[in-house]
Amino acid sequence: MPEPSYRGRIAPSPTGYLHLGHAMTFRTAWERASGGVLVLRIEDLDAPRCRPEFRAAICEDLRWFGLAWQEGPDVGGPFAPYVQSGRDYLPAWRALRDAGLIYPCTCSRRDVLSALSAPHAETDDEPLYPGTCRHRLAGARGVESPAGVNWRFRVPDGEEIFFRDGRMGERRAIAGKDFGDFMVWRKDNIPSYQLAVAADDAAMEITEVVRGEDLLQSTFRQMLIYRALGLREPGWYHCALVRDAEGRRLAKRHAALSLRELRAAGEEPGSVQLRFARGL
Repeated sequence: MPEPSYRGRIAPSPTGYLHLGHAMTFRTAWERASGGVLVLRIEDLDAPRCRPEFRAAICEDLRWFGLAWQEGPDVGGPFAPYVQSGRDYLPAWRALRDAGLIYPCTCSRRDVLSALSAPHAETDDEPLYPGTCRHRLAGARGVESPAGVNWRFRVPDGEEIFFRDGRMGERRAIAGKDFGDFMVWRKDNIPSYQLAVAADDAAMEITEVVRGEDLLQSTFRQMLIYRALGLREPGWYHCALVRDAEGRRLAKRHAALSLRELRAAGEEPGSVQLRFARGL
């Protein structure tokens, strides 16, 4: 089967102004897509935190930074919509339900944390799930709607999962030990990040996912979703995180290093990139 032509993507969320860390990761994605196609996708499923001004700023600030894309909500393309709130994820949920791989879960995050035998290190977006609601797997196929409860993917306990990262080399994790049953649908009736991103990247025929190394654990989860849905897995490239002078990774709370503030201060993209090269 011939290899598809390169298709990369940048996928910001309009929950705040983009900072220098976002910009440098997106620049890497743009560079790796040279000669291929780069897609801009707006990940706006977290509706309470998404604001119109942040969404408008995404295109303005990234273009100021020197980035361009061939497909996106502002330029169109053959894989629209390029905004997550306009996409339908129920077919993916139904496919996982019919395959007997997901189950409804009534545990809160506090329940999960209190059931752990050791303190949870906040280095991942999900604490290791203890399997409290796994017994619900048997009856899940008869459920018609995911609304009202969380839904988890049952991981194959003990299986070693590995991939070769374009920057970091071979990465390995053991399902059930390094990560547990993870969320695929939230009780407020929207898909989780893991399911939405995997479904989007497959639908848009993305051949390589470029993102920060803080999302390494998500890659193992999404690999299981790809396998469960019979989808072609993309390549992976995880960028080093941009950190501030104290060594903390940048977040949207670092307003002074947002592209919007740097623009307002009269800085030029070249000087911003030089600042990054010198360690901020």
